[in-house]
Amino acid sequence: MLRSGRWNVIATAVALGAVLLSNGVTNAQNASPIAALGVVEPVIGCEKLLEADISDIVGAKTHITSAELVPQGAPAPYCRVTGYVEPSVKFEVRLPLTTWTQRFVQTGCGGLCGNLNIRLSNDDGCYPAQHGELALVSTDMGHSGGGMDGVFGEKDYQLRIDFAYRGVHVTTLAAKALIAKFYGQSPRFSYFSGCSDGGREALMEAERYPQDFNGIAAGAPAMNFTTQNSFYHGWNAMKNTGADGKPILTADKLPILHQAILQACDAADGLKDALISDPFSCHPDPSVVECKAGANDDRCLSHAQVETAREIYRGAHDAKGNKFVLSGPMPGSELAWAGVYVPPAGSDRIMSAGIATGTLKNLVYEKNPPSSYTLNDFEFTPASFAATTKLHALYDATDPDLTPFSQVGGKLILWHGLADPHISPLNTVAYYEAMNKVMGEKAVKQFARVYLFPGGYHCGGGEGPFSFDLMTALMAWVEKGTAPSALIASHQGPNSGPTPDRTRPVYPYPFQTKYNGTGSIDDAKNFSIGPPTPVPSSQLTWLGSGFFAAHFELWCQGHGATMTCDSKQ
Repeated sequence: MLRSGRWNVIATAVALGAVLLSNGVTNAQNASPIAALGVVEPVIGCEKLLEADISDIVGAKTHITSAELVPQGAPAPYCRVTGYVEPSVKFEVRLPLTTWTQRFVQTGCGGLCGNLNIRLSNDDGCYPAQHGELALVSTDMGHSGGGMDGVFGEKDYQLRIDFAYRGVHVTTLAAKALIAKFYGQSPRFSYFSGCSDGGREALMEAERYPQDFNGIAAGAPAMNFTTQNSFYHGWNAMKNTGADGKPILTADKLPILHQAILQACDAADGLKDALISDPFSCHPDPSVVECKAGANDDRCLSHAQVETAREIYRGAHDAKGNKFVLSGPMPGSELAWAGVYVPPAGSDRIMSAGIATGTLKNLVYEKNPPSSYTLNDFEFTPASFAATTKLHALYDATDPDLTPFSQVGGKLILWHGLADPHISPLNTVAYYEAMNKVMGEKAVKQFARVYLFPGGYHCGGGEGPFSFDLMTALMAWVEKGTAPSALIASHQGPNSGPTPDRTRPVYPYPFQTKYNGTGSIDDAKNFSIGPPTPVPSSQLTWLGSGFFAAHFELWCQGHGATMTCDSKQ
């Protein structure tokens, strides 16, 4: 009864906040959800930043390589500064010339990074973002290339460390130093927003450097990096590769499988809307679309294809039931498998095979395997799991004790698409539940929220509403103490033009969204907060459960193809 009562109190608070959001609170001058901050103009010329010596502030030799005006920059003119922190952490900073309102946003980098790409997402409707009021920065995390082969980590272990955690942090220090020199003051509020590996980077900042940012948005975080890029992708690639080296499950069969899964699970939430709102409780049997004996056509799946789908859902495991990942992809994600572990139409290439092979050959082991190593050499055993995760304390961002971050007033929003084919949203749920266990639910609710989007793919796209203004919600929480409630998500179909064809409120986990029973199911105003549906703890148990432990991190220095590490910074 105590648990039920607590959820009722929280639900009431969330529902009241949702009314405010759904009534359309905007950034009008007299009703802004965020702080009213004045414009601060530069105190020196852009070109003067070429002379800036910020090495002492960064704590490593830092070089400014260019500083130039971008007079036609979108959405407003800015000063573009590039440079690098030794050995090779490149960064780019964009400093508004006439519109800066004292906010700084650093954006994350996906995949294995290796490129400079400032990309702020989930900011539609965020006034400062849309009007060029933000100082923006990003980094290549210490290496160039942008591929998934991880070759940067083959011989220079400092590059592994810079990718793991150092590159983002030194970029933050460099950007803040340049901001202070350019405007004569530090940013009033600092934010980080990233998805996928950018989500891992976001959590790394909260866990290792709690004073870097006031607000952090971590989407689909690849927090379990060592197992995600080895066991998860390796399993799915191998299970979908036949003895002849060709894929078993092909892209043309995914719509058949997807419709069968929807038929089994769509209506479980009381509304048939082609979306699965609680995939954690969905346990479909793909054999319902298996071809009858003697049949083999484009309306069903072969027995081998059914078994492949079953193993992909289940995730990497051994015959004794040991789970090497939290789960495979969730039911409802089938259409997004194409291009990941199911080749796109007209191809035999399985992306997951390349991801796993590159990571295993060049990143996760203390000593790399021979150059002849292939994915067929990888074993799904507890011994292999132990060997593959020895550098967990370097790469993974699974420390659930964010007390230092919360104590300095930090706010964290985690978000994930429930139909993500790359990273199971169960990872995000497990991390949040570990935070509750370590810090206590009352403490966590003061600074953290989780949002799960039905039908949302990896970092964007999908069949469900998955476009939303996250930045305004985060800023309002940091700057005015307004905790976020419902996020109003939208979906824009191929024939809907500029107007969304579906909107839907999404409430903080573990609350569901409930249809009120009347009105269009494509209009957010016809929905309200539903009952809490937390994931059963039994689903959060795997061989890596111990990774969600407080203060496990290693702090390392590279020495060529070796490194030394310590548990203290």
